[in-house]
Amino acid sequence: MGHFEGFDGTGFWQDSSYALENYVEAPPSQELIASLEEELGGYRLPGSYVALMRAHNGGIPVRDCFPMAEPTSWAEDHIAITGILGIGRTKPNSLGGEFGSRFWIDMWEYPDIGVYFADTPSAGHDMLALDYRACGKDGEPSVVHVDQEDDFTITPVAENFEAFVEGLVDDSVYDTSEEDRLAALATVREGSFSPVLLRAFREVADLLPDADGLMRGLAEAVVREKGFFALQADARSMLMYDYLFWLFTSDNQVDSFERYVRTSHSQERSYAQPDYELMIAFCLMSDPFGFRTGGYAPGFLEEWWTSRVTAGDIVETPEGYRMTETAVAVLLKELAAAAGEQ
Repeated sequence: MGHFEGFDGTGFWQDSSYALENYVEAPPSQELIASLEEELGGYRLPGSYVALMRAHNGGIPVRDCFPMAEPTSWAEDHIAITGILGIGRTKPNSLGGEFGSRFWIDMWEYPDIGVYFADTPSAGHDMLALDYRACGKDGEPSVVHVDQEDDFTITPVAENFEAFVEGLVDDSVYDTSEEDRLAALATVREGSFSPVLLRAFREVADLLPDADGLMRGLAEAVVREKGFFALQADARSMLMYDYLFWLFTSDNQVDSFERYVRTSHSQERSYAQPDYELMIAFCLMSDPFGFRTGGYAPGFLEEWWTSRVTAGDIVETPEGYRMTETAVAVLLKELAAAAGEQ
């Protein structure tokens, strides 16, 4: 049976250097497909999925939005994806790669309903999956949206993978950039701070009495530059990473990068055991706060950490990893300069 008949795949993929490095695999052999299906739990990949991957094995689609009849954490009327995972193991974002389907099930505790095949801009806090619950492991799965931030709520997306691919539309259909920019500005100007940041502001008050104002000012500069509140690998984001780490270590010990990012997945989340995620990215539903990015890309954060440790700006001490006095002086000078630009 043919797949994608009448479907114009011209220009479907954007083969940026990032996509080629992180997503795109060589065309899969039948042996690779069979071994990967077994590794993923015995789920037979849809014929349409295999057909698309044999033509172009994973990547970032140009059309990255799908219309939704039900609202999700992403939007009222659509969802967005970052990429589609290829059939392979050599790229981080492949079905069998570092951030493949089993990673989300085993490490993030996503429900084991099938195969997680598409990531999203939330950096793991919602995913798309091939859902085999109704059809069995050898049947034709539907496509669903799984929302980690809403207790792993599962929302139907498309009848099958082929319908999903053919239904993708360009994000210009849902251009809410101005509304998003205004909402982000309101977030950084008025949103309440996390308990982690509030404690840190008190700890550094003698040295930096306007620590909260500088945080809001720097965040507003990020929004004005990007149109939204997200930290990536640009200069202002790197300055924000520095500021957040310095604030965090004023009241907490950091023994490793992994511990700084998040406490153990086996432990119950609590502001009594703070981490980067609870400081700026996500909140506990029992104690919500407004000043947050709502997600983050671990790769950008790790790139910042590696660069600072390599440069000697962050060093290991008996009290854990900390910024050197010289690095702190540079940070405070750059914060003052950023404040002067507002």
